[in-house]
Amino acid sequence: MAQHLTPELDIRIRRAAFNRALAEADLAAIGPLLANDVVLVAGTDSALIAGRKAQLHAWKREFAMRDRSIYTRMPDAITVSPVAPIAFEHGHWEGVAAQDGAMQASGTYTAKWRKLGDDWVIEAELYLTLA
Repeated sequence: MAQHLTPELDIRIRRAAFNRALAEADLAAIGPLLANDVVLVAGTDSALIAGRKAQLHAWKREFAMRDRSIYTRMPDAITVSPVAPIAFEHGHWEGVAAQDGAMQASGTYTAKWRKLGDDWVIEAELYLTLA
């Protein structure tokens, strides 16, 4: 991303790119947004998906499903650390049916981002299913 962006705006842009990649089932666009050792804890069953390869494999399976869901994360707040190249993103998420847009699940999430080189990448995501 461009150097003149604030960390918050850069993270919001990268989150929008992640949402777009999920909607378009674009696996290649997801990889660069994830740290190698990224961790995801799912909302309902608390399944742990550890590592970029494992997460990409999980998304590949999801994208191949006939009745797949489209997940969208909507950041409410981004807190950037003043002492390290890290940030927390807090927001809400929803999963809708790809076929008809019917709401399937929703909740809140927290994501930890780290700036590696010129780019912010996701290190961890924790989801809570509320509906």
